[in-house]
Amino acid sequence: MSHYFTNDDTPLITRTIHTKIFGNELELTTAGGVFSNTRLDLGTSVLLRSVEPPAAGHILDLGCGYGPIAVGLAVASPGVTVDAVDVNERAVELTRRNAENLGVSAQVHAALPDEVATDVRYDEIWSNPPIRIGKEALHELLLRWLPHLRDDGVAHLVVSKNLGGDSLASWLTDQGWPTGKIASAKGFRVLGVSPGDRASS
Repeated sequence: MSHYFTNDDTPLITRTIHTKIFGNELELTTAGGVFSNTRLDLGTSVLLRSVEPPAAGHILDLGCGYGPIAVGLAVASPGVTVDAVDVNERAVELTRRNAENLGVSAQVHAALPDEVATDVRYDEIWSNPPIRIGKEALHELLLRWLPHLRDDGVAHLVVSKNLGGDSLASWLTDQGWPTGKIASAKGFRVLGVSPGDRASS
């Protein structure tokens, strides 16, 4: 069985879903082998309802899937640019398609992790992180990307309470990334993560 955090070599059979993101009705193309390919998943929905899109800035969508966060942000805010990153090649391709179909391909850069410049800095990071890759791999993932935040930046993460949302917040704070709860709904925590003392170092 293929997992959404690995690559799927089965034939690409696409489907279309309709969803509302930041008040905009969007038609998105999905396919098997990517996360929550039949609907907008509940965690991402909670995140998108809990945090207002910025008017401008450079944003990272970490673990973009087929692109609902990246594309939704770009449609809502013409002043933003988004790097949509995923280890799943099919997810990257679908995000590119969705950005093109919705007329925001100039704002959305979908890429594999190693295709992103090592010195890039982000005003915000948005993510429904892949909890099921395991705690150690998740910690490694976050510690790879959080240092790309600008000194005054913030990361918005949505995590199921039952899958360790509260313990993740404590761990991030212990690692020097002060983390607080922005919202809580439907069994999910929306966390806000800041660079902390790094801003003055």
